[in-house]
Amino acid sequence: MNIDIQGLRHEYDVEVLKDLTITLKDVSSIALIGVSGSGKSTLLRLLSGIEKPTTGTVRVNGTNINERAYKERVGFVFQDHNLFPHLTLERNITLILEETRNIPKSEAKNIARQNLEALQLADQMHKLPKHVSGGQAQRASIARALALNPEVIFLDEPTASLDPILTHEVLMAVKKLRDLGKDFVFATHVISFVKDFADYVIFMEHGAIVEHGPPSIMDAPTTRAMRNYMDKVH
Repeated sequence: MNIDIQGLRHEYDVEVLKDLTITLKDVSSIALIGVSGSGKSTLLRLLSGIEKPTTGTVRVNGTNINERAYKERVGFVFQDHNLFPHLTLERNITLILEETRNIPKSEAKNIARQNLEALQLADQMHKLPKHVSGGQAQRASIARALALNPEVIFLDEPTASLDPILTHEVLMAVKKLRDLGKDFVFATHVISFVKDFADYVIFMEHGAIVEHGPPSIMDAPTTRAMRNYMDKVH
C-alpha cells in the first residue's frame, strides 16, 4: 500500500488537521495512535474517502481519495459497528452488495455467508445485531467490509467499547484480514494491538504528525510528546 499526503488540512468549527505531509511506500498495516482528539479518526475518515479534506491532496495506491472509483475500493469499520439494527447480520451484508455493487441476491447471499463463516459467525448470521455480543457485531462489521473485496480496510477504534474477552475476538478477526493479505489502516489506543498487527506507526498530537516509523519507535520515542503518551498508555 502506498499513501501520499500533501498539505492536508481539515476544519470543522476549528482546525482539526494541520498541514500534514507524508509519503509511505510498500506498507501493509498502518496504526494511528495518540490521545483522543489528536486527529487520528479524522485522518482515517479522510484516507477512506468518507470526508473530503478542506485543503490538500491525498492519494492511496495512486488514486485520489475524492474520486468515486476510489470509494468503491475501500472498506470501513466503525467504532460502534454501525450495523443496521433491524436487519440480520447476513442481510446487513447482502443489502450493501445488492445496492452498491448490483450483485444478484443469490450471489450476495453466498458472499455474505462465506465472509461470516470466515469470521466464525456461521451460527449467528440470521440474528439481529442486538441479539449478538459486541464482539460478534464488530466481527460482522468486519465481514461486511471484507465482502466488498476492498483494496484497503480502515478500522476506527474497533475495540474501543469492548471488554478484554470481546476485544480478543475482534483482534483475531483483524488477524484474519492480515492472513488474507489485506492492507489496512487502523486507529487505536491498544498498544498490544499495534505491536501485533502494524508494520508502520503514526503518532499524532493536536492535529499534527509528531513521529512516524516502524513499531520500534514506540520503544524509543524521540519527542517528549510521544514519550509522555507511551508512559501513560503503559
